[in-house]
Amino acid sequence: MYAPLSWLREFVAIPKNIKPKEIADVFVKLGFEVEAINETGSELKGPIVVGKVISIKELTEHKKPIRYVELDCGEKSTRFVICGARNFSVGDLVIVSKPGAVLPGNFVISARETYGHISNGMICSAKELGLGDDHTGIIVLPANSAKKGADAIDLLEIKDVVFDIAVNPDRGYALSLRGLARELAAGLNLKFNDPALSYKKIKLTGKGKPVANKLITGASSFYLRTISDFDKNAATPIWMRTRIEKSGMRSISLAVDVTNYVMLELGQPLHAFDADKITGTLEIRRAGKSFKFKTLDGLERNLDPSNLVVADSKKVLALAGTMGGADSEISESTKRIALEAATFDPLEIAKNARIHKLSTEASRRLERGVDPALAEVASARAIKLMIDYGGAKYIGTSKASKTVPP
Repeated sequence: MYAPLSWLREFVAIPKNIKPKEIADVFVKLGFEVEAINETGSELKGPIVVGKVISIKELTEHKKPIRYVELDCGEKSTRFVICGARNFSVGDLVIVSKPGAVLPGNFVISARETYGHISNGMICSAKELGLGDDHTGIIVLPANSAKKGADAIDLLEIKDVVFDIAVNPDRGYALSLRGLARELAAGLNLKFNDPALSYKKIKLTGKGKPVANKLITGASSFYLRTISDFDKNAATPIWMRTRIEKSGMRSISLAVDVTNYVMLELGQPLHAFDADKITGTLEIRRAGKSFKFKTLDGLERNLDPSNLVVADSKKVLALAGTMGGADSEISESTKRIALEAATFDPLEIAKNARIHKLSTEASRRLERGVDPALAEVASARAIKLMIDYGGAKYIGTSKASKTVPP
């Protein structure tokens, strides 16, 4: 479990004079193994700023696609850089390392001639800034999320400490910032501000009926919250994206990022279904006579009749507590979302993961056991974030419960 110190501080008022090694020692005394203390951004040196893309000239005379990009970095004049990435357009906000900046690996940025043009800086990817391993494209910030010329090191909270903590199977609660912060607060004799206590009921703002749910077996509780009018173009806020990436996950889209963020924060896995792709009732049951099912990773899997699944009235939509399916995934056309949060039987999830050799962030938490009270709290937290940042309207919640045999 990767635990950014900046995130832990949100729940525990850790004195500034306590060094990262001292915090790690406290975790060790509490029975955890701290495998590494990673000081992100320690090798970075500015100026690294936010720039707006003004124009892009495609240089087609070379073996690989190259772009000559004009940037407004809040200076008196625009600057031009050479960039090979294709995942940005005119008007986007990007991160620019200006000459004099130093990136990880002691890579010094300077103005230089390349591909027949002067490149006066560099547009950066997450990997180049030491924020993660993703180097498939440069960082594109949400529109209007930052001012041109703003210090990107501060904006992205790049300089941080991330603890890599090994969590034993019997301490599944610690696979969350909430769980680790609670332990740290006890170890340091400090007040713990429990994020789960900030849960508030959500006001109904949308029209229509929530997707109905049914719990047949394999879980003790099942919350299914439905929202409408979700903005498919809404971007994940910078602070959320940064925390997700520091915690070892990749930012994908607002809906998916929200479910991952809340899982990291509280420890309760969630799954978002495209509500318009659900036929009838969403239920937790055995696979039974459903023999094949394509998961989100694109693989078609042969289901065992005993597999626990989430299905609608016609077909299987998810391998319960493990991975969702391609038939109901969130896409650019999604407007209505049904968010599933369930307290699954840990043994059932362990069986799913092992039968299909599919260990996921969700299954690793659920097979260790999750606080039964978190399904309601975490799903409400996620829906509130989708309302706040995705403009969604809350339609309502379907609830189901069942006593799981000992």
